[in-house]
Amino acid sequence: MNRLKVFLNYPNKKNFFTIIKEVTILIFKKKEIPYYYFKYLYRKDATDFLDHLSLKEQRKLQSHKTLHNPDLVSLVNNKLFFSSLLGTKLKTPQFIGYNFKSNFFYKDQIIKFENSHNSIKLFDRIFKEEKIDGVFIRPPSDYGGKGCFKISSDNFKTELGKIHNTLINGNFVFTEVLKQHELINRIHSKSTNTIRMVTLITSQGSTEIISAFMRFGVGNSIVDNVSSGGFFVGINIDTGTLKREGHYLPEYGGKQIFEHPDSGFRFDGFKIPFFKEASEMVFNAVEIIPDRLIGWDVAITPDGPIIIESNAEPHLQMSNIVSDGLLKNKYVRDVLQELK
Repeated sequence: MNRLKVFLNYPNKKNFFTIIKEVTILIFKKKEIPYYYFKYLYRKDATDFLDHLSLKEQRKLQSHKTLHNPDLVSLVNNKLFFSSLLGTKLKTPQFIGYNFKSNFFYKDQIIKFENSHNSIKLFDRIFKEEKIDGVFIRPPSDYGGKGCFKISSDNFKTELGKIHNTLINGNFVFTEVLKQHELINRIHSKSTNTIRMVTLITSQGSTEIISAFMRFGVGNSIVDNVSSGGFFVGINIDTGTLKREGHYLPEYGGKQIFEHPDSGFRFDGFKIPFFKEASEMVFNAVEIIPDRLIGWDVAITPDGPIIIESNAEPHLQMSNIVSDGLLKNKYVRDVLQELK
């Protein structure tokens, strides 16, 4: 219902007859009812409506067995596996430990979270032994930044008191809180703002980045996920610079913006630090995890890029938007033909 409201209230949409014509064309060409059209393609500036992956095409790329090895998918999608098993092979945030409800696993020990005093005692030990400023806590399998927490070394007793019951009733992965590059902090410093790079092992066997965009949190949110109220800005892959406009998903108003709503920082032409190194890092990561379609979330620290996590079912609608349609990409077209 919220998406319908956004569509009806959008001031710069195509006229009624154009919308009917384009929807009719898509029904015949795509062999599906193009609900995805009403997420973005109804806008006047969305001129290349035939170049956007349909929902059926997106799902095929996300789940087809030709592209995805189940053994690799379990590594890619599970944050516990990714952090604990691949941290020695990829540059990832420092892995601290994890918990399954009241059992916490740290340095080959199992420690019981019997009460909040136990958790305070444990985190006091973690901050002293690991010499870090903060711990980032997230569920191993959830997406979209849901259920994430951040605990700082200078206020962890108060912060743990608020989330203790949540911790002992759930399963979480604990990693170091990263320091973000100063230039990105100027745009938004409350969240770690990550680059999403989508890699594809092509039908010819090469690895290509088929889309890249940067996600930003807003307000006091500690996560940048667009499904948690953040937005995304396309990246020019050749230059490593941000494009002119950012986008909210329809669930959050579908608005286009040209500057960060908190800092007023304008996106157009901003050169992302270490973008070339980040691109090289995900190419190397594909060598280690050769699943054919992966979305990589990369943070930029003062010392260079770090891979936060990966996703074997990346949100291709956002890639559609920032690339003016993924079907413009020859490698995407070739893979879809291969899957037929």
